[in-house]
Amino acid sequence: MQSISTSSGPNAIEVKDMDFHYGKSMALNDIQLEIRRHEITAFIGPSGCGKSTLLRCFNRMNDFIPGAKVVRGGIWIEGTEIHQPEVDGVELRRRIGMVFQKSNPFPRSIYENVAYGPRILGEKRKSVLDFVVEKSLRGAALWDEVKDRLHESAYGLSGGQQQRLCIARATAVEPSIILMDEPCSALDPIATARVEELILALKQDYTLVIVTHNMQQASRVSDRTAFFYMGKLIETDFTAKIFTNPAKQQTEDYISGRFG
Repeated sequence: MQSISTSSGPNAIEVKDMDFHYGKSMALNDIQLEIRRHEITAFIGPSGCGKSTLLRCFNRMNDFIPGAKVVRGGIWIEGTEIHQPEVDGVELRRRIGMVFQKSNPFPRSIYENVAYGPRILGEKRKSVLDFVVEKSLRGAALWDEVKDRLHESAYGLSGGQQQRLCIARATAVEPSIILMDEPCSALDPIATARVEELILALKQDYTLVIVTHNMQQASRVSDRTAFFYMGKLIETDFTAKIFTNPAKQQTEDYISGRFG
């Protein structure tokens, strides 16, 4: 099986001329997008515009939906077109972590949630697992809060802590890209602020793509923003420019609240 190669170019992800269908229904039309390494890219747009569909194309999670397929164009992750038959989907999903809208810790201890991925990949040495768990929890700004309760159920954590645990679990297998689908939509403002601080810190080590309906969040955390409408990418640029001087009227109308 072919692994995802490491490219020396500036882009972690490139989408070229891509059409994506659910059965006969077109969900994404002629998407062309570049996502740069160690940046945070936000996807904004009204519900049903294709943001989450595109996000799930990056790690081929849509492969599990009958009839879902790329019908034209492709996606290059770190220089490799990910739909080539020799690309291993499992390896792809190891390299591209994902954090979902609702925190989804496993019904296991805090420790086992983080150790799960390395164990699946074959790591059995307790000293290594201990190191990975501590490193991942520290990276998710959670270690100091849970270090004395690692063997308690993850369900005992607050919602914001559970979401940071899911981020720690995603980073434990050393991905290069982290996808986040509305990661703060179920959190209160204080927990949201903690997760946003974490997102900003993570870009030192990862490329991040975040889907959000919260335009204030997009403006706070992202370097670049892509605006989608009805399955099309209308505009992408530096976040500051998108929010202050967008090139397209549709973008300005959405950001100003005229629709959406």
